[in-house]
Amino acid sequence: MKLKLIGHDYKYAAEQIMLMLFPEERPEYSEPENGVVSAVISQHRGAVYTTTATMLTDSQGRCARGLARIANASLTDKLVTDRLLQKSVRLSFYRAAVKLTGRKPVWGAVTGIRPGKLVSNMLEAGKTEAQAVRAMIEEQYVSPERAELCLDTARAGLAAKRLLQPNDICLYVGIPFCPTRCAYCSFVSNSVEKSMKLVEPFLEVLLQEIDHDAALVKELGLRVVSVYFGGGTPTTLSAAQLERLLTHLARRFDLSAVSEYTVEAGRPDTITAEKLEVLHRLGVTRISVNPQTMQDKVLEVIGRRHTSQDIVDAIAMARDASIPAINMDLIAGLPSDTPEGFRAGLDRTIAFAPENITVHTLSLKKGTRITLEETALPSGEEVGQMVDYASQALRKAGYVPYYMYRQKFMSAGYENVGWCKPGYESLYNICIMEELCTILSLGGGGSTKLVNASSGRIERIFNPKYPQEYINGLERIKEKKQFIREFCSK
Repeated sequence: MKLKLIGHDYKYAAEQIMLMLFPEERPEYSEPENGVVSAVISQHRGAVYTTTATMLTDSQGRCARGLARIANASLTDKLVTDRLLQKSVRLSFYRAAVKLTGRKPVWGAVTGIRPGKLVSNMLEAGKTEAQAVRAMIEEQYVSPERAELCLDTARAGLAAKRLLQPNDICLYVGIPFCPTRCAYCSFVSNSVEKSMKLVEPFLEVLLQEIDHDAALVKELGLRVVSVYFGGGTPTTLSAAQLERLLTHLARRFDLSAVSEYTVEAGRPDTITAEKLEVLHRLGVTRISVNPQTMQDKVLEVIGRRHTSQDIVDAIAMARDASIPAINMDLIAGLPSDTPEGFRAGLDRTIAFAPENITVHTLSLKKGTRITLEETALPSGEEVGQMVDYASQALRKAGYVPYYMYRQKFMSAGYENVGWCKPGYESLYNICIMEELCTILSLGGGGSTKLVNASSGRIERIFNPKYPQEYINGLERIKEKKQFIREFCSK
């Protein structure tokens, strides 16, 4: 899409709303041309109001105009001014797009990955729940169902926030290895078939990073309340490797305040009774067994080397191992899937009665096999049918939504939602989505997010993504993490 900005430079706001409403387009800043989709977004400050106007033109030459205005009296400091004027860019673009296409997306003019925080902020500012929901519907054009979803997740986030102390942190450990690479995956995860020789050197460096970070946490008086092993697939490691890693972590960190200990065992072809016994014995309270789909034909298309029966067997093993909570992930919009197939898979998943069910919407990211091969996918309407059925069926089965986020390039602009049986909310998932506390990350691809809850300041420290870079980069990792001392001292 040809974009032209006049009187402002709010490129990020323009691109975000464009990508949500026209996901097939990519921004190109140049003069509009005949036969090419274009948007001219102008901003003018008058005596009383600052007005944003978007003129949107499709490839057939049809045009529509959308307006949004902000009272100049509300434009106080730079932060507030930028926030309100960017909002006006989104609203004017949205209004023009609805006039031009006739389509009203369920998320209205809301962009960003954490829409639930909009409701959380309103509630903390003194609005009632009804007022916050009404604001989402009337001011942001969000559908009533999505506004209620935001309220549900805001409630869970605020409840978790009340339980946290100022020095509480979550611990994340990244294991960037998988049995094979899924067709939709954009995470940096190496197939162990190609990189088995890197696993042991990776673990040796990770144990040293644990030593370093544990000493830092103790020095700064921080308290670990949640541990989360992600990846990749942590259970790609052998039982002996898992025992060595988890034992070392427990010896170095004080885990006495940990209320939740999660290990992603997402690929059922990596789960064994021996590994589950190790996890249970060493204090793991929650694992993920992620089918993504319960259809064998879809599993084959996305590159998984297991069957739906393997998922059934893995769940049975996890129950036998007395792991207190199990999460299962499904993805709406996978290649060769259908609304009927997705519904059947979700019904089977609910029948397992896992404590958590996460329903993702497929996100089309660069570098994935699905994107590179231009794989045929379910339509936006079909994905909507899948997501809507999931919401209805899960609520009927007694699950409640407790965290939610959105990503770029999601099929039809939908969302990812974590559902749980009451009382089984994942603290880690809430903390990272609502940005409630610091997430200290170790391992390959780990992203430490430093959060000052009182000031709202957030800083990030990134570990190397690729195993070989991580193995060779320990001293640089330690050096970057010295910033944690400076952050915590302010």
